[in-house]
Amino acid sequence: MVSEPILSDRAHDIIKEDIIAGLLEPGEKLQLDAISERYGIGIAPVREALNRLSAEGLVERRSQRGFFVSELSISDLEELVKTRIWLETLGLRESIANGNQEWEDEIILAYHRLARTDRLEERTNSVSVNPDWETRHHSFHLALLSGCGSSWLLQFCNTMMDQAVRYRNLSVNYTLERRGDALAEHEAIVSATLDRDADLATELLTKHYSKTLEGLKERLRNEGPSSGLAS
Repeated sequence: MVSEPILSDRAHDIIKEDIIAGLLEPGEKLQLDAISERYGIGIAPVREALNRLSAEGLVERRSQRGFFVSELSISDLEELVKTRIWLETLGLRESIANGNQEWEDEIILAYHRLARTDRLEERTNSVSVNPDWETRHHSFHLALLSGCGSSWLLQFCNTMMDQAVRYRNLSVNYTLERRGDALAEHEAIVSATLDRDADLATELLTKHYSKTLEGLKERLRNEGPSSGLAS
């Protein structure tokens, strides 16, 4: 028999994946019995998973009303990106100051894996984001920060990266397009980082996120109510 903690971990990972992918929509009520039946996992592990996701900001627990998928909005997106820039530029500066050869090697490997992975994949009658690209993109940005010496900062940044993916997946147009200069931006950040030029590296990282923010805001506004954003 599978233990309850293991089932709770499984429920957490599956529900988290579906929230980030947009399969569970912003504002959707998460009925315990319905979620339990949907994933074939008992109510107790599902409840524990939802409590954990609430702490991570992906689920909202409302008094006397139960669990809901956290809402998204343009203002929240702006705050998210601003906070990412604050923390990740700090983490990158600390990593540049303290990172060793192993840290540099990790960045190079993460970049090359990302560069060799197509962002989009073709499926029957559709094109979608390649999950391998999403994973490697996430790993690349974490690798830049991994020499900072703070597990707390890395944990916060990891959580915010998950939230950022929700917004990218929320915009259908965004998931079907790739900024032509995105790979070049990643390469420039790597070069400045390995040169130990903290001012340039953090400036490039800030511009990278700011450019992504403006593109997402434009697409989400153009999609209007169909984007799933709260008013």
